[in-house]
Amino acid sequence: MAILSKIRERSMFLIIIIGLALFAFVLDPSTLGDLFSSSKVNEVGQVNGEAISTKEFAEALDQYKQNSRSEVSEMQAAKAVWDNILRKKIYKNQLEDAGITVGEQDVWTEVLKAPSVKDNPQFQSESGLFDELKFKQFLADTKENNESLWSAWSNYLGQIKENTETNTYNTLVTAGLGASLQEGEMEYLIENTKLSGDFVYVPYASIADTLVSIKRAEVTAYIKSNAEEFKTAATRDISYVKFDIKASPADEEAIKQNVRMLIDDSLDRNNETIVGFKNTTDYKTFLTDNGADLNLDLAFKFNASVNQKVANEIFSGNEGDVFGPYKDQGFFKISKITAVTKMPDSVRASHILIPFVGSQRVAAEVTRTKVQAEKLADSILSVVRRSKRKFASLAKSLSSDKGSGAKGGDLDWFNYTRMTPAFRDYAFTNRKGSVGVVETPFGYHVIRVDGTKNTQKVLKLATFASKIIPSEATENEFFQKAEQFALAVSKTSDYSALAKENKYNLRAAVGLKVLDENVPGLGNERQIVAWAFNGDSETGSFNRFDLAGSYVVAVVTAKTKKGLMSVEKAINTVRPILLNKKKAAFIAGNLKGNSLAEIAKSNTTTVRSAKDINLKTASLVGVGVEPKIVGAMYGAELNKVYKGIAGNRGVFSFLLDKKELPTALPNYEANRKRISASRKAMTFKIYEAIKNASDVEDNRASMYVSN
Repeated sequence: MAILSKIRERSMFLIIIIGLALFAFVLDPSTLGDLFSSSKVNEVGQVNGEAISTKEFAEALDQYKQNSRSEVSEMQAAKAVWDNILRKKIYKNQLEDAGITVGEQDVWTEVLKAPSVKDNPQFQSESGLFDELKFKQFLADTKENNESLWSAWSNYLGQIKENTETNTYNTLVTAGLGASLQEGEMEYLIENTKLSGDFVYVPYASIADTLVSIKRAEVTAYIKSNAEEFKTAATRDISYVKFDIKASPADEEAIKQNVRMLIDDSLDRNNETIVGFKNTTDYKTFLTDNGADLNLDLAFKFNASVNQKVANEIFSGNEGDVFGPYKDQGFFKISKITAVTKMPDSVRASHILIPFVGSQRVAAEVTRTKVQAEKLADSILSVVRRSKRKFASLAKSLSSDKGSGAKGGDLDWFNYTRMTPAFRDYAFTNRKGSVGVVETPFGYHVIRVDGTKNTQKVLKLATFASKIIPSEATENEFFQKAEQFALAVSKTSDYSALAKENKYNLRAAVGLKVLDENVPGLGNERQIVAWAFNGDSETGSFNRFDLAGSYVVAVVTAKTKKGLMSVEKAINTVRPILLNKKKAAFIAGNLKGNSLAEIAKSNTTTVRSAKDINLKTASLVGVGVEPKIVGAMYGAELNKVYKGIAGNRGVFSFLLDKKELPTALPNYEANRKRISASRKAMTFKIYEAIKNASDVEDNRASMYVSN
């Protein structure tokens, strides 16, 4: 029923689209062409007046998804591609304006600096030195004879060019981010000047909120006067009820009995013997023939990795024993011991990773073939077997795993389940000091076993698993509940009362953006976000969605246009600010007296002391961080009473009686250098600043939402 419902929904959508297109064509045949050639269809955005075409974006998106091997969602890929295109075009404008040109020789110089090139034995002379001619010949041969490998090299060279351009621009900008000796001196004074005095503190909390009124017009005025803080994208709020389709107790019992029947031999309708799980030796075929819901896993199991309700029973058994059915992580299982041995529960190892084009998570600069990678790994193995001391240095210079490479290849201690199977099997079945080469999906590893500990009994378990799923009758029951609730939603605007009446949990997802894919409480459900932004989805629109393992009935409860945040959305942020401003004025009007003692008495509080405070921490004992107050103290005259200064938590009056300057230094060069280095280390902010100053128009939503 759920599948038929989906087909009906899609069919109606297609009929409407086709009908509208034909209707437009009858009125004016030219409109059909306009529909598919409009600028909105052909562009996904603009950067400083330069268009980003749909074709450019789509091609980059397709390439990105191919490179990521489906490890990212559609929206994650779209965001990454958009950011990449944006960065390229923004930097292109800046480079042109700055007159920066990166030539072929600049790119070549950077390529020759790469460790994967200069340290590759393939490009070295007999004396072990890098041979540029060998490298050039390799590129020429690759371009002529290996199209896929040359494509990888071309992409790498293009990336080097882009990085060189960006780095050159950032270097020029950061050259102007120095600091003066006067700034160094000021920093020294701020960090080391000690302030002491007394203060009176009247917290905002001492004034009841009911004594202060905030008008809607005041909130509106505050939003407009602080527009940058309250800019918002178009958003949607939805409320929804989720109907999880769960197996009933009767469903579970039926599944359990079906699994139990597989243990012993049985007879088919022709009285021929069907070998049961207890007597079979071909476990892979048995699982396939009986529709197992988990693949065969014959990796060794430790006691701690088996369901603890049955672990001790299983580990007390012998080879050939069968256990179950038992319930484990949503399945009913039966397990058979196929092997018993001993193994350490953790191993320490080091490795040198040599990837190749096509291996998983391979970096863009890796261009070697699988054959070349294997040859290099074997060469390294020969070297480290002759001289164990060279392992660490080779790991640092040649391993693509930079994290362990920096530590001489050391992976520290790891358990049996952490590593990929081939790596794991070598590490856990070889003695300390063993060195070998293993191929995994990440490339070739030169592995050295550095230590083992906690050797114990382990088992190989052949396990048949049947997923605990609801029956068709149970699924139809939940489908009917969702349909009935959707029908009831169409007849009311009080969704909360309706959900409460039916004892359903009504959840809210607030502030969904047009390109979001995550719905709080539901996870990645892009279809719901897209529906909420569809042109015909107004406040009060509802829909039922068929999700994996559940049905959801959702209602659009609010729509916010792009622009300034509404009063309703901003009130929780603005109201405390306005309350404190009004309370500050009220408190300031009651600070009677000319001395701190008089002021304290008139406000039924006490005079407090502040000793050896400074601007760096800006904290007052018993109050907390108050930068405005400490800043005011720093610039205050000695022995003068200052009243009515609003801080973070209340209103202050203070008298500064001591300002102890630090001992003057011969020079402030060290402080100046520290400030300069800190500024230059923040190059990541350069791009953000340029982007914020650029005119960017983002119309990606037109590709992902039907209007």
